[in-house]
Amino acid sequence: MTVLLERAAPSRTAAPARGRDPFLDLLRVLGMAAVVFQHWTIPVLSFDGSRLTTGNALATPGLWVVTWLSQVMPLVFFAGGAANAISFGRAAHDGPQWLVVRLRRLAWPLLPLAAVWIPLPHLLLTLGVPAQPLEVGAKLTGQLLWFLAVYLIAVAATPYLLGLHARYGPRVPVALAAGAVLTDVLRFSTGFEALGYLNVVFVWLAVHQLGFLYAEGRLTRGGPAPWLMAAGGFGAAALLVAFGPYPGSMIGLPGAGMSNMAPPTLAILAVSVGQIGLATLLRPWLLRLPIHRPLAWAGPRMMTAYLWHMPALFVVTGVVVIGMRLDTPTPGGPFWLAGWPIWLTLLGLTMWPLLKGFARFEEPLALPYGKATWGSALAATGLVGGGVLALTVAGFAPGLTPVVAILAILGGLLVTGPRAQL
Repeated sequence: MTVLLERAAPSRTAAPARGRDPFLDLLRVLGMAAVVFQHWTIPVLSFDGSRLTTGNALATPGLWVVTWLSQVMPLVFFAGGAANAISFGRAAHDGPQWLVVRLRRLAWPLLPLAAVWIPLPHLLLTLGVPAQPLEVGAKLTGQLLWFLAVYLIAVAATPYLLGLHARYGPRVPVALAAGAVLTDVLRFSTGFEALGYLNVVFVWLAVHQLGFLYAEGRLTRGGPAPWLMAAGGFGAAALLVAFGPYPGSMIGLPGAGMSNMAPPTLAILAVSVGQIGLATLLRPWLLRLPIHRPLAWAGPRMMTAYLWHMPALFVVTGVVVIGMRLDTPTPGGPFWLAGWPIWLTLLGLTMWPLLKGFARFEEPLALPYGKATWGSALAATGLVGGGVLALTVAGFAPGLTPVVAILAILGGLLVTGPRAQL
């Protein structure tokens, strides 16, 4: 998650800043903490001796409203947009070089993940681990990479989007939101579900674009914009859920007829606007918290936490649910609540050595890289993006796809690699 690590810096469209922006850092840390906590606490798991059944505690009636705050990817994309706008200015608008630097930081931590997960399913199968639970874990590990695939689109488009922002300002996210409206209208009126995936671009780039407004100070000048965003966003989401075809949950739930996330819908865009408005309103109070030391510790470990928290969950699930045959209790019940401290302690103990071992891969090797061109930068982006997308769809389940995917990612890194200086 490259956005989790980028430094704040002044740009042509950004308000001057010194060092890091603690608000953006805080959004990243809180976002990652929410992702990990949610993924660790919502699974409802049972094993019958051969098949692992997975459910979601948030499918409990009425709990869907929690997802309007716990679905934090909008805030991560927003923080990414602000960080990209700021850091692009510091790069003296050298678009190709800026892009390949971010690409390396995005792709490099995937290498140890692939080094473990490509051979691991084959090894565990030979040791007698049941195939179905193993396939569930291997696929879910890859599916979480969807964020990286979409964020890479936003990073690659940043130089162009900043040009549009300099010329048209807030009209750019409005135009992208209009694209999201049109996409949903066509999707639901024609029944052609694949149309919805156009909103991967319209919805997430609109949220990313709102970060540009923050970067130049438009959301922090004390005007009514944050209030209007918070009230308008959450209000529009409530109307869309009440009177439209959208489910109330902002995460996908087992057995649901549709999801607001896959593909993204107008409802998740409305919630995104509400979250950004609310976060901006809370900014003065958040910045008064003693956050600097926690942020300094968490920053260099964010990508590692994102990539490895689900493998930690699979280890604990393998021991407790599959090995010991202890199904998770009914969500909301006394045993479920009482078991949380034990469950989270086991997960934390499993995660700690993963953080210690793999955080070193957050930074690419410091090598004498050559000068990037748009041709090499876009070629590398296409290779890495294609590899990440393949892993998102197929995961690390045994087969040829993950091998080809990681070879594409390696190819992209090689394109950005060191070159002989003539």
